[in-house]
Amino acid sequence: MAMLEKQLKLLKTTFDKYAGKDGDKDSLSKAELADLFHVEIPEMDGDKQQLDQFFAGLDGDKDGKVSFPEFVQFAATLMLLYNAF
Repeated sequence: MAMLEKQLKLLKTTFDKYAGKDGDKDSLSKAELADLFHVEIPEMDGDKQQLDQFFAGLDGDKDGKVSFPEFVQFAATLMLLYNAF
């Protein structure tokens, strides 16, 4: 398997690992997103107010959850930020 294909599958696997703990496997709740940050990106693990603001920014359609497409947009933005440094 090519490296890019592996990385794309890892992105989906990571989403799936955290999504669904609240019953909806197609989205991340705020608590699931907090858990993902805490484990996978500890430097983004902030206080409740920071999480609320970040969640609101990720929840593009304002439905109270982060879908996989919204998560992918986040991951792409994060990659651009990491690449800038």
